[in-house]
Amino acid sequence: MKNRFYFPVRHQMVIGTFLLAMIVLFDRILLSVAKDPVAESLALNDKQMGWAMSIFALGYALFQTPAGLLADKYGPRRVLTAVVTLWSVFTALTGAVWNYLSLLLVRFLFGAGEAGAFPGIARAIYSWTPLRERGIVNGINFSGGRIGAAIALPIVAGLLELVGWRLTFVILGGIGVLWGVLWYWWFRDDPAEHAAVTEAELEYIQQHTNRDANDRGTSKIDFGKLFGSKTMWLLMGQYFASNFTFFFCLTWLFPHLKAKYNLDALEAGFYSSAPLIFGALGNWFSGFLVDYIYRQKKWALSRKVPAIIGFLLAAIGIVASVYMNEVTGAILFISIAIFGADMTLSPSWSTCVDVGKQFSGAVSGTMNMAGNIGSFVTALAFPYLLDMTGSETPFFFVAATLNVFAILIWMFITPQKSLQIS
Repeated sequence: MKNRFYFPVRHQMVIGTFLLAMIVLFDRILLSVAKDPVAESLALNDKQMGWAMSIFALGYALFQTPAGLLADKYGPRRVLTAVVTLWSVFTALTGAVWNYLSLLLVRFLFGAGEAGAFPGIARAIYSWTPLRERGIVNGINFSGGRIGAAIALPIVAGLLELVGWRLTFVILGGIGVLWGVLWYWWFRDDPAEHAAVTEAELEYIQQHTNRDANDRGTSKIDFGKLFGSKTMWLLMGQYFASNFTFFFCLTWLFPHLKAKYNLDALEAGFYSSAPLIFGALGNWFSGFLVDYIYRQKKWALSRKVPAIIGFLLAAIGIVASVYMNEVTGAILFISIAIFGADMTLSPSWSTCVDVGKQFSGAVSGTMNMAGNIGSFVTALAFPYLLDMTGSETPFFFVAATLNVFAILIWMFITPQKSLQIS
């Protein structure tokens, strides 16, 4: 009777990582929503704000592989606790910046701190999540980020009006510290070490993961082999395109809608949240599709098909949005584009765990490094292309072209073939 109501501990873990993903994007989108008051307070122009937004992505990108290595070596329990606490401190410190240079420094360190989040989650998934569940687990986790960002847009807009931008950053920084304390208390790196895991669940996890018996940190990664791997570079290339499209929502979509359609902050927040909700739905749908196709014993197609469909929708949606004269039509097609872009996340991260195995943290971190170089470029490309051409259109066509290239890249990825990088 006791086991009849048993809620698997691996599913409880997903609740924790889902909440973490919410916090990641909640914190990341703050500067976009607070752009106007921050710019006014510090006397910054749009190009300077573009650098402030992009410098986060640079710090985030550069520390992806090191953070993944730390998660592989020391385990996601300690590493996630440390990095969440670190970036939450820098989120709060954003409220204390006094000029352009201090803002750049804090945002760079904030990005460096956040770098360990998803590689750490990937390493936890490798140890805890069976192959047949990885698609939906990744989908749930990344949907948490989109839901967190969507919630953040109107809430932060309201907080800005209520307490000002400086105290808003401090308040939200405290939430991450609380998560870190709870994670360290509850989580264990090895399912066998968690007191609440039953023998039946432990046996199920051990039988249905591709975890090696000798993967407890004794093997060392060969970086020459890692960066000499064609699969690694293919994963990096397609993720650059995915992040280039999505990161627009976290940086310039809110101020773009506010300025182009003459909206107030709450209206802009409402419209800007719609693509993020569609992104969450894209993650759930893709995660389901990944696992459904995998259960048909088509491992490679379970990763390829959702990713290809996603990039196709992203390319179509981003181009169609250019030709919409009303905010509703533009948001509809941008939402379709983000639905598609987020469909690529579950297959991308599932493939990293598949091919990386005991080095899942490093492999996923390296892919995410390339993706966030795409984010870095996005935050700068939009204001600079707008300044050079006087139009937003070139930016959207660049994004669409990258999505088409990503479709071609996925034709050559082999997720069922482990990387030989030790």
